[in-house]
Parts: sequence; C-alpha cells; structure tokens
Amino acid sequence: MPDSWLDIAPDAQFGLATLPYGVYTTGADGPRVGVAVGDHVLDLGAAARAQGAPFADAVSGPNLDALLAAGRPVWDQVRESLLTWLTDPVHEQVVRPHLVDRASVTLHLPFTVADYVDFYASEHHATNVGRIFRPEQEPLTPNWKHLPIGYHGRSGTVVASGTDIVRPTGQRKPPTEPVPVFGPSARLDIEAEVGFVVGTPSPMGERVAVDDFADHVFGVFLLNDWSSRDLQAWEYVPLGPFLGKSFATSVSPWVVPVAALESARVEQPAQDPEPLPYLRGSRPWGLDLRLEVRLNGHVVSHPPFAQMYWTAAQQLAHMTVNGASLRTGDVYASGTVSGPEPSQRGCFLELTWSGKEPLRLPDGTERTFLEDGDEVTITATAPGPDGTRVDFGEVTGRILPAK
Repeated sequence: MPDSWLDIAPDAQFGLATLPYGVYTTGADGPRVGVAVGDHVLDLGAAARAQGAPFADAVSGPNLDALLAAGRPVWDQVRESLLTWLTDPVHEQVVRPHLVDRASVTLHLPFTVADYVDFYASEHHATNVGRIFRPEQEPLTPNWKHLPIGYHGRSGTVVASGTDIVRPTGQRKPPTEPVPVFGPSARLDIEAEVGFVVGTPSPMGERVAVDDFADHVFGVFLLNDWSSRDLQAWEYVPLGPFLGKSFATSVSPWVVPVAALESARVEQPAQDPEPLPYLRGSRPWGLDLRLEVRLNGHVVSHPPFAQMYWTAAQQLAHMTVNGASLRTGDVYASGTVSGPEPSQRGCFLELTWSGKEPLRLPDGTERTFLEDGDEVTITATAPGPDGTRVDFGEVTGRILPAK
C-alpha cells in the first residue's frame, strides 16, 4: 500500500487497506457519510464536492443508501478516488479540512435495512447444535450439505452497535413444567456472525449467479444475532425461528467494501457431496476473517470465518434461485461462526454445551447464558494487501432487564 500524507500509525485500526464506510454525526449536525481512516473520519460528501467528483451526489446523503444503489462501477470509483486523495500530497489542502477526530463522532445505523435473512452455514456450529439437541441422531439434517439453510428475519429490529438490548419476554416450556410459562428469557445468547449488504438489486424472477456476488454485494460487517434459546426451543417446530430471534440483531457501524477483501479470499472447506451447478463458482469466496468474542471485556472465543462450509456467494445464489428479488439494503448473515475447537465456538449454547459446562471468566464468575448487565463485543480482522490488516471495528451490545 502507498503511504498517506495523513499521519496513520502502523498499527492503526483503520489503515488505507480498509477505508470502511459509515454514518456519523458531530454535535448538532445531521448525519453524513464518513470513511474511517486512522484516528479520523473523512466527511465523504464534503470532500467529494470539494474535489468536484462525479459521484458527489451518491455520497452526500444522510446514509449509505444512494451509494449502495449506485452499483459496482461507482463503488470502485469512490474507493480509487479515496486512495488517491489520501496518498497524493496534491490533494491534502482540499481534503484535510473535511477530516474530524474519530473519537468525537457518534456512529449510526449506516443504511436502511430492507429484508433480513440469516443463514446456518458453519458445519461445526450445526454439528454441535445437532449433538446438543438430538444426541441419539445424526447431528446434521439430510439437507444440510445440499443447500445453505436460512430463515427470513425481521429487518425492523436490526440496530446499530452500542444499542442496549432488552431481555425478551415470551412463552417457554422448561423440561420440568407440564405446560408453557410466560416470562423473561432465561437462556439469552449471542450468535457471532458476519453480515453482507446488497447494493445492486435484481428483478423478481431472475437468479443471481455465484460469480456475480461482487456485482451485487456492496460490503461486509459484523453482526450479532441475539437469540433466546428457551423461546426458540418451544416455538421453532415446525416453522423455525420467530420470536426467539426477532427481538434484536446488532450490526457494526463500519461497512468494509468487498473490494478491500481480495487478499482475504481463500478456498472454503471441501464440499461433499458436490453442490448442484447453481451453487458452483469459478473463483473461491471463502474469507479469512478472524473473529474475537468478549464478554464484559474477557475474551471467550476466537471463531474462524474461513471454516464456514457455505460461502456468502453461494448463499446469495441460493437466496435468489427461486426468483426472489434483491433490494438495495437487503442484509443477509452467515449464521453463527464456529470452528472445530472449543475455544472457537461462536455462541454460549456451544461454549457451555447448553449450560451443562459453565464458562469460567478470569474474574471468577461463571456464565451459562447472558445475565442482565452483561456486555458482549465482537471484533474481527482479515489480511490485507502487502501484509496490511483489514479491520472491521466492533459490534457491541449490553443486556438490560426485561420490561
């Protein structure tokens, strides 16, 4: 990567390899599109107008919606322009006035969420869950290795990182009770996931091919699909997740463009049996993202995204194979990211084996599931070009008591 005229520390969270997009406010000013670079945020709309950039209108709104809808050629033009503006000293005088201290900004949900789909793409996670709930049966369902399993979630409860999460209330049936009871969830959990946001839509009745992933998906971010395991266990037969999932999904405020992840692309795990033709692509779309999960500041897991059985490109192809359309702002998530080792499990259901093996924290306390006041933070990095690092920031949420 070229050097910047801006003083960016070698270990800075957001170097030139990342340049993620977000939405921020400062003081009484309204929301605007920003790009994180080092310890700063660049007011992208203001900088683009000052430079006379042809894409200025697409980055001058209160969120990323117009940029997402602009399509791949514009996305590439914006990123190339940013790299030029931040590395060529001739642009410093024009660009510098539009930089603000990153510590001084408030971050917001970066785009309008259209639809929301959550997948179930980690073989390690699905196998563990199967062993927990069906110990006498095959852990994977017969369809699992033939298609990316998913469900349609609720877009209206997708919230920005830092939003407090109220413990959900609903029906649950403890094994010791003859009938269901009503009350706060007693088995509140996380799911450490990676999210993808669609920019370029597709019309109803048309499929999106695996190899067209990068033409439709704008960027990648971190996602925590909060889960009430006791509500979910009682309600999910026969139609699947509903109230146990729909109360909140947290997303990180910085969206990393797909173009920043070329150096992170890896072969996915071998798929056996070979997927049907519509799920095959000419280039690998496994991604070497390294997640970290912290509970109240203590690291409890290191889920490896490179281990995911189904890729985001395959998920997009499957999501549209029946002719379902894509809309700008559609979000879909990977499903819980888990690896083969106990320290790589992406939810407390697995980490504590459904509460049978409590997790002991460095401060001496134990957890099976989340308690009121607990705060969970998920971070991730990926390799960038020339030995650099792509950083995804964090997604954080704190549990409040049920109302």
